[in-house]
Amino acid sequence: MPAPVLLLDGASMWFRSYFGVPSSITAPDGRPVNAVRGFLDSVATLITRHHPGRLVVCLDLDWRPQWRVDLIPSYKAHRVAEPASADGADAGADSDTDVEEVPDELSPQVEWIAELLEAFGIATGGAPDFEADDVLGTLAAAERRDPVIVVSGDRDLLQVVTEEPVPVSVLYLGRGLARATLYGPAEVAQQYGLPAERAGAAYAEMALLRGDPSDGLPGVPGIGDKTAAGLLTQYGSLAAVLEAAADPQSPMAKGVRGKLQAALDYIGAAGPVVRVVTDAPVTLSTPSDRLPRTAADPTRVAELAERLGVGSSIARLERALEGLPD
Repeated sequence: MPAPVLLLDGASMWFRSYFGVPSSITAPDGRPVNAVRGFLDSVATLITRHHPGRLVVCLDLDWRPQWRVDLIPSYKAHRVAEPASADGADAGADSDTDVEEVPDELSPQVEWIAELLEAFGIATGGAPDFEADDVLGTLAAAERRDPVIVVSGDRDLLQVVTEEPVPVSVLYLGRGLARATLYGPAEVAQQYGLPAERAGAAYAEMALLRGDPSDGLPGVPGIGDKTAAGLLTQYGSLAAVLEAAADPQSPMAKGVRGKLQAALDYIGAAGPVVRVVTDAPVTLSTPSDRLPRTAADPTRVAELAERLGVGSSIARLERALEGLPD
């Protein structure tokens, strides 16, 4: 079997590390490095388990793109940092750009993680005006050679699973890395009661219909997981569901038909918001996404290890890289 490509949802992983690893883990100067430690340890574990040949840490260059907000104004609105306080202190948002509410102790750790990835020569990828989900979706859709494993704690990414042109699966971190679940099309279809032949696309359509409060997406009132999955299984696709809803002679229940017809404007607007983009203008930080066997800048890695007090985690990552097959 060819070595897989690992596509990591960077923000998802370091947020999980920040909240999952005790903040008592600090650098020599007393600043917390729990997210750095947790992220490095997770990457080392993933490399050891899956033996990837290539890896990209995918970034949110725009966590709440304006084009999505224009379609659904409530999109992620509850995650926007509070505006400046009455005494003039900046709370994290400005008048032009929505800023995601991030714990104060996490922000510098994200910068240190970026420094470490650069020093190791591990690729990051991003696209202006697009989220990490779109970067993950674009890189997965573009792969034509090796199997892809997308690593994320965001269920939205289940929509990228496929068998063609290469197998794309999602390692879902919802219960942590130790209990992560690997989903391919068959597992998504079985878990959610969706048509197996288009499990990924059907998952996105189910998510559109049922909504997602964590992203500020209301969904179609009265349509939950089971109803949405049942409709997609019965009719095959969202387009066919809407066609049946518009046909008084279809066997669709009158109540369901009414709910769908009343929400047509929302359904039309929500489609591009819910579906990950597969043709974003992604650029990588390195010439190649091939994993290095040794650090690109060992002097800088050593300096960061000492300054941040994360030598054991860095050593773990170095051993994982050195253990990869040629």
